Amino acid sequence: MKEPMYHIALDDNEQSAVIQSLNDSRNARIAEGKPTDIYDDLILKIGNAPYRKVKVIERDRDNAR
Repeated sequence: MKEPMYHIALDDNEQSAVIQSLNDSRNARIAEGKPTDIYDDLILKIGNAPYRKVKVIERDRDNAR
C-alpha cells in the first residue's frame, strides 16, 4: 500500500521557521550523540520544495463543523 503524501502551504516566514525548528532539533540530537538522518532529509525537502502559486480560501473555523 502506498503511503499518503501531505502538502502544506507555507509562506517564506513559515518555511524559515520550520527549517529553523528542524535545525534546532537536529543540533540537540547531535549533542546527544543520536542520528540525525530524518532531520537532514526534512530540512533538504522543505528547503528545496518547489514554489507553486495556489489560491487559499479561508474558512470560519466555528462554522466549518
